Amino acid sequence: TAHHLEYLDQVIGKREGVHTYACMNGLLLPGRQVFLLDTHVNYDPTAEQLAEITAMAAEEMMRFGIKPKAALLSHSNFGSSNHPSALKMRRTLELLREQSPWLEVDGEMHGDMALDADARAAIMPNSTLMGEANLLVLPNIDAANIAYNLLKTAAGGNIAIGPVLLGANKPMHILTATATVRRIVNMTALTVADANAAR
Repeated sequence: TAHHLEYLDQVIGKREGVHTYACMNGLLLPGRQVFLLDTHVNYDPTAEQLAEITAMAAEEMMRFGIKPKAALLSHSNFGSSNHPSALKMRRTLELLREQSPWLEVDGEMHGDMALDADARAAIMPNSTLMGEANLLVLPNIDAANIAYNLLKTAAGGNIAIGPVLLGANKPMHILTATATVRRIVNMTALTVADANAAR
């Protein structure tokens, strides 16, 4: 994906004010919708990049009519580790609270805490994230891509969305080699809707 983006960047470029492309994937599961990033572009994004792409992903979710609730995921749970990857997610939270105060977000936290509000309340009763998270922000491309593909396979025949390209100056999205006919139709419809909205 990153290789293809070099050509797309030359032809279309980034949206004004955007520094980083990213990809978000979504799953419509029974009783919940979950979006993950960055699944395809940034191998080891910085805190600054994660803050930017999280805000872009949240804005895209709002265009879908979904209120974003972001969880910054880590092996660390609300300060239980000072490993560099945990510190990166902690710094991402600081940046998001400064730059995107409109976004409901918390972290860094374990994956189960993101999806289990009761467990999260027991560990962190003053969490700023209410209910289940629906935007899961992972620390690197390995974690995001693996988590998405595991969830997609375990979910069976549920609807997969994406990868949704974030940050481009014009509506465009990416299809993977494993895209089904339904996903191609869905992504075509999404691209057309984005193009109409941009007019």
